[in-house]
Amino acid sequence: MANEQDSGRVEGPAGVLERLAATIRARRSAASDTSYTRQLLDAGVPKCAKKLGEEAVELVIASLSEDDEALKGEAADLVYHLLVLLEARGVAIEDVLATLEKRMGLSGLDEKASRSRKGS
Repeated sequence: MANEQDSGRVEGPAGVLERLAATIRARRSAASDTSYTRQLLDAGVPKCAKKLGEEAVELVIASLSEDDEALKGEAADLVYHLLVLLEARGVAIEDVLATLEKRMGLSGLDEKASRSRKGS
């Protein structure tokens, strides 16, 4: 069960994304010979985006032909690589979560329609 400590940080499963994003952010200053995350960030947005795409394909394959544990593992890999890409672009996970929170009050069809109207 998640709870909020004095620091304002959410603990437990609900805070995993924020904690992982903070760890990824901290890896920017880690030694590149010991940190895979640092290597990805140093390679830039194109490499991070390519890796995210590869992980997305692996997730799709796992969803169709592998057991639940493999699917969970691939989903975790996808989330990690999404967070790395967001860090490479300088986009905070909190901003993504805020966007999701705004959408939660809308039906999926209404939300999609509002995005297409904004893009017109």
